[in-house]
Amino acid sequence: MNRKIIINAEAGETRIGIMENDILVELYVARRENMTLVGNVYKGRVTRVLPGMQAAFVNVGLERDVFLYVSDVYDTMDEYERLMMGSAEAGATDEQCFHVKAKSDQSIEQLLVPGQTIAVQITKDPIGAKGARASSFISLAGRFSVLQPSMDHVAISRRIEDVEERKRLKEIVGPLRRSGVGIIIRTLAAGKGEEEFRSDIEFLTKLWQQILRKSDTAPAPSLIYKEPDPILRTIRDFFTSDVERVVTDSEETYQKCVEYVDELLPGMAHRIKLFVKDTPIFDEYGIESEIQRALRPKVWLRSGGFLVIDQTEALVSIDVNTGKYVGKESLEETLLNINLEAAKELARQLRLRDLGGIIIIDFIDMASEKNKERVLAALSAELKKDRSKTSITEISSLGLVEMTRKRVRESLERILSEKCPLCRGTGRIKSRTTICYEVQREIRRVAEFSAQKEILVRAHPSVANMLQTKSKDIIIEFEKMFNKRVLINADPALHPERFDVVTV
Repeated sequence: MNRKIIINAEAGETRIGIMENDILVELYVARRENMTLVGNVYKGRVTRVLPGMQAAFVNVGLERDVFLYVSDVYDTMDEYERLMMGSAEAGATDEQCFHVKAKSDQSIEQLLVPGQTIAVQITKDPIGAKGARASSFISLAGRFSVLQPSMDHVAISRRIEDVEERKRLKEIVGPLRRSGVGIIIRTLAAGKGEEEFRSDIEFLTKLWQQILRKSDTAPAPSLIYKEPDPILRTIRDFFTSDVERVVTDSEETYQKCVEYVDELLPGMAHRIKLFVKDTPIFDEYGIESEIQRALRPKVWLRSGGFLVIDQTEALVSIDVNTGKYVGKESLEETLLNINLEAAKELARQLRLRDLGGIIIIDFIDMASEKNKERVLAALSAELKKDRSKTSITEISSLGLVEMTRKRVRESLERILSEKCPLCRGTGRIKSRTTICYEVQREIRRVAEFSAQKEILVRAHPSVANMLQTKSKDIIIEFEKMFNKRVLINADPALHPERFDVVTV
């Protein structure tokens, strides 16, 4: 698979597009005012403990306190500093020992009390009115492995499916892991040897030691570890052997990437290119137009069918439609082809739009159970390309598939757009006809209780025009009925649903 990483770095905003076979599959937008917090480690202070929710709020210095579930809290473990710092003197004071590990028989009020200091890592950015979610299980990501100081295991990415390769990787990492420390072997580690893992784990161990030392002296609340910037994080996580090139339109970004890759992946820096054309880089690679399409609810399929994607507060619904596609053989074959194409495209749209939470997919209903299984298998295969954790169910009798996708940040739509000031986020406003009838009812109410001879109606031009044309006969009837003159005034400054009816 041919992959490219395209970086558009501008003042205040960085956009990173991931392309597979020249098709945009993921987009990351980082702005100065809303940089992601995921991965940052803070020393915080518990502000509230909620027994009824088995959760707590922790002040880490952000605009809103972060949310901490009981399952994300662990018991005081002095051995952390002994294991990671290699010092028999470590873990001496309550201030130093603010790491806690959850036990099944312990409630949140047994683990935490208001005023207690605790180290937490952000696992989910603030979304809407909700604050960030955090965990006290710290994870530090390297290129090939993830260090988990509070765990005691070796785990392997589910995307490494080869049984022999999984066994080989465990045999390599096992001797390199310190007792009481967890290691997750990342997908990028497939085919790597002992030296790569040794370097990775040593780096992460030193990083953890730095975090522990900083936590000893830092006040609460304060930031004690910040994840690398989005560009370097993308290089770390995505720059693999199947990436043909990384292209950026910024000289500064180009130099930074080359230096980083020279240190991290000697011999691959030549794949980083500086874009020097006058054409905007996202236009050159067709990304700009893809972004515009990703903000629309309707997604056309090549066959002529289409998807309708609707993001609500509670869930995301995806409806599959045949559209203009009529097929060539039987009805069942037509429906199967549409559903198979839709499965591939909607998996891409989930990644591109970064949609998460509960997702309901309404495939076109098919009679054949075998065909239903083929559609589900196609969807599962496409979702394996997704870095976010997903889980899907069987197709129901109504053709519905329920699935979840891990959500750690705002969706692309929420980042790039805001609620419409006209519809206030509902997606619809009252029709002009409805507003005209409301105006007529208001004219009647005002006319019946006023002695004035004129009534002034102020309305949006589109409504005013309809009152003067389609509702003209009704307005004339009101003038005769109440012996008053009705004046219609078009005001473009008014909201289409707003109007004023006053006597003059």
